[in-house]
Amino acid sequence: MINVAEINAMLKKMKYPKHCIYCEGIDESVENPVHHPSYEITPACNLNCIFCYSKVAEVKGSAPKPGYYGTLEPKAITISQYGEPFVVGTEKVVELIRKLRERFGEVRIDIQTNGTLLDPSKLGGEADIVMISLDAGSREKYKEITGADFFERVVGNIKQMAEQTYTVVRTVFMPGVNDGELENIAKIASIADELFLQPLSVYRENRRLLEMIEIERVESIGEFLEAAYRLLKITEVRIPGCLLLNIRSFLEKYDIGDLMLVKRDAFGSVPIMQREWRFRF
Repeated sequence: MINVAEINAMLKKMKYPKHCIYCEGIDESVENPVHHPSYEITPACNLNCIFCYSKVAEVKGSAPKPGYYGTLEPKAITISQYGEPFVVGTEKVVELIRKLRERFGEVRIDIQTNGTLLDPSKLGGEADIVMISLDAGSREKYKEITGADFFERVVGNIKQMAEQTYTVVRTVFMPGVNDGELENIAKIASIADELFLQPLSVYRENRRLLEMIEIERVESIGEFLEAAYRLLKITEVRIPGCLLLNIRSFLEKYDIGDLMLVKRDAFGSVPIMQREWRFRF
């Protein structure tokens, strides 16, 4: 049985994910925070993940057009929050990174990728953070979640990228789907710099997911924090910075026991880009 006092201690000590540094979501002074800027390459992807919000955005006509979104004085830029950036090839992604640096100077460049198409030998250390999605700890479960057979390739790319730049393994916590895989994911992530554990956002268009998940567990903050605590014994675990900030604010007024009973609304409607489109290379 997990001691809630130990979870409380974990939350006090836990660092913000490196990716979240400079994001308005960890700045209490910002009334309506938005994510830091992104350059969207395409909403297209070579996988068919059961939880994907980008495909929902395409179906609902809210997927962003290619280009740069956000402030023109960025400290960090994400490539990209919708779709898989490497469908255009690693060389083109490297070219884009260099153009962003030419335009904005000293700016941190983060890449979010499913890790199947990137070529670590070509990407090298061009990006400051590479976040690679891995939501299964076995080949069979990976195929079930993504609809493709790239598990070994992704694990290999995590290892190669971890030798070249700050590498994060990004995992969506899906009770009833991948909770039995988390320890294996954490062992793989132990060669990287962080395991970024993310709570699941549910869209009704992801019908197969709805048939598989245990929604009460998905909506439980306590369940999510218990998972993070277990994995912390294996590797460096971080949770979304905005969530960590809100949890700490909650604990200023309430007890950790109260927090463990809190439920969140896991359902989303339409994934929407909240920042202004600026330009396209």
